Amino acid sequence: MNSSFSNSENQLAVINNRNIAYRSFGQGSPILFYNRFRGILDTWDPLFLDSLSFEHTIILFDYPGLGDSEGEFSSDITEMAAVGIQLMKHLGYTQFSVAGWSYGGLVAQAALFLNKAAVQKTILIGTNPPGINEVSFDPTFFERALKPENDLDDETVIFFEPTSELSRAAAKASSERISKRLDRSKIPSTPDKFQHYFEGSAMMKKDEHDFRGQYKTLDIPVLVISSDHDISFAVENWFPLLRNAPSMQHIIINDSGHGLQHQHPELIAGYINLFLAH
Repeated sequence: MNSSFSNSENQLAVINNRNIAYRSFGQGSPILFYNRFRGILDTWDPLFLDSLSFEHTIILFDYPGLGDSEGEFSSDITEMAAVGIQLMKHLGYTQFSVAGWSYGGLVAQAALFLNKAAVQKTILIGTNPPGINEVSFDPTFFERALKPENDLDDETVIFFEPTSELSRAAAKASSERISKRLDRSKIPSTPDKFQHYFEGSAMMKKDEHDFRGQYKTLDIPVLVISSDHDISFAVENWFPLLRNAPSMQHIIINDSGHGLQHQHPELIAGYINLFLAH
């Protein structure tokens, strides 16, 4: 029987002389996943990942200094991207797809543009493009997301659409799935860790490598999946790129929030499977 998110074991890989915690399960072409703000191995929705694992090998990992990984969590997003790339090489993969959610979507874009020979396709979920973006964070995000601990009500506001009864129900169901394995004490919760995330995001906003400009000539397929009401990374920020990024496709999910793949795990997995198959 093929392993799944729930029954696969965490493993350690020595990357740059430090133990990096990772998990690998599924079958088929490999996808490397980059975690969200305050994300670790177990903050992904199991149903979403298991729905992908029937056709793909899923590789998750904790950034250095977070979760079960050793080292120091760096504010340099390119360093976080490189750890994932090095992990894939350690596992014997020379070509693979990358995916990222939220902050992880920023890291995935750095991984894409700095490793074009290795990255075959890219999936970006609930995130921003590099460079200056017109729509900034809704203050509600910071009011909820920076609490030392988040309860279901916080998660509903941050990741779902609280005005929708269906979205609220999906938030509860997703939280129950995630809680079966998640040790919440491992979730980054201190101001110093938060600052590293903010500095990394600022680095992508500054965009010294001109990743934004590189979309104009990029021939690697990119799938962007956004919600119609993301209080952190607004969908509108992608619109200026759409005519200037010939390899990009964009899907917008109605009545959803920042964690749209947790609200519609099987639907979003289906879109991704279709994108990777063609």
